[in-house]
Amino acid sequence: MPETAALPVSPASSTSAGSPESATPSTPCWTVHIDGSALPNPGRMALGAVLVSPAGVCHTVSQDTHRTGCNNEAEVLALLAALEVLHTQQAQHAHVYSDSSILVEQLTLAKPKPVVRLTPLYDLARAAVRQFSGVTLHWVPRHRNQQADALARAALQLPGAVPAPTAIKRKP
Repeated sequence: MPETAALPVSPASSTSAGSPESATPSTPCWTVHIDGSALPNPGRMALGAVLVSPAGVCHTVSQDTHRTGCNNEAEVLALLAALEVLHTQQAQHAHVYSDSSILVEQLTLAKPKPVVRLTPLYDLARAAVRQFSGVTLHWVPRHRNQQADALARAALQLPGAVPAPTAIKRKP
């Protein structure tokens, strides 16, 4: 999948527009990077997320799920955790970046190839996305998702974990 792909997930369906791009320039939009880890795969799962508000305030999630599963399951759990933070912050629009092409395809293609074991989890993620006015999912290569990966690794106490990013206040 190309690095520049921006795939909208609408409140109404997983394939139509309704994304932050269709919002007015004054609409506040969050930037979110998510990652899930399973060690080994399948194994212990953890998740990480970096959420930056329109004002530049950084929120992070680094969580051991205390469950076992595969990396694809961990990726969906990372998305759900990030959406929960967005909900508590009363966000309505977000660009979500993930290095999981499977997650992006499952939530954006009209008829994705089914992953039977994870279908209920993907359905839960679709329902969670529909609670927002506009969410776009973007695939990014792993090297562009290092902070979320480091937070997931930190939750598993793995090498390569780095301190959480600091809050950044952007000037309007």
